[in-house]
Amino acid sequence: MRLVNHPVLCNYYVTYRCNARCSFCDIWEKPSPYITLDDVERNLRDLKRLGVSVVDFTGGEPLLHRQIHEFVGLAHDMGFITTLTTNCLLYPKYAEKLRGKVDMLHFSLDSSEKEVHDKGRGVACYDFVLESIRVARELGERPDILFTVFRENLHELEAVYRDIAQPNGLVLILNPAFEYNTVETGGQLTPAELDYLSAFGRRKGVYLNEAFIALRRDGGNHVAAPVCRAASTTLVISPSNELVLPCYHLGEQKFPINGQLHDLYQSPEVGRLVALEGRLPQCEGCTINCYMQPSFAVETSKYFWQALPSTLKYNWTKGTWKRMLQ
Repeated sequence: MRLVNHPVLCNYYVTYRCNARCSFCDIWEKPSPYITLDDVERNLRDLKRLGVSVVDFTGGEPLLHRQIHEFVGLAHDMGFITTLTTNCLLYPKYAEKLRGKVDMLHFSLDSSEKEVHDKGRGVACYDFVLESIRVARELGERPDILFTVFRENLHELEAVYRDIAQPNGLVLILNPAFEYNTVETGGQLTPAELDYLSAFGRRKGVYLNEAFIALRRDGGNHVAAPVCRAASTTLVISPSNELVLPCYHLGEQKFPINGQLHDLYQSPEVGRLVALEGRLPQCEGCTINCYMQPSFAVETSKYFWQALPSTLKYNWTKGTWKRMLQ
């Protein structure tokens, strides 16, 4: 049964540019402009009209945009729940400007060992993560550690949890890699590795959406009976101010917004693409977390019930439920 019939999330790409060269990501390879404040203001007003409640300012590396603090501040003041993930190379520089404006601030860290983390990211950023944690705590911020889990770094979880997340009072978010970015890192997690990850996710101070694990055990999305609701739950806006459908990773079609996001999203041509969500040939086997998370939240499928406990746990820990009720 569908619980919510409007989009709930916007993945807002402020730029595709990045100052890291992660082995499991190709976004940084794309040429890219930067979004403008005028477009952001207009689009946020339309996102509010469409019922969106969460805006994720993403990239590339979002802190490469010199106005990022203005974007998140505007969205926060409009009542959106704001999220931002960074490799931390620039966070110490922007920390004061971002203070109090990001509800869910994620610092990417994939190993407790400097050499291993920096190798995977293609640049020396491990020390910047530790410095960012120190700076954020001094400012009263509560960032999370976002750990993207691959087969080759699964054994690093214990040390990151014990030596970094717990001593600093930070939530450790487990982000199981999806097929899109596992080629360079050992392939998909095995059933035994999924079992280990699931058990780890039940620890205090750890967040893992258990439905991510269930979906992988089920072979991902199936076009004959799709669980993906990417296009109807999530609006993807490109740095060129385009609406990207049905999701960023497929990007079948891009529509110039031209200050008309609300009307564009409700247009017949967009509606036709929304109707194909999870049903395109490329959607078979998909497990992309950022689209499955909102998909699980809007329908009472088995994944809804599997995701619910961990989602409530995280929202209670972070206090984001208070923002949702505003």
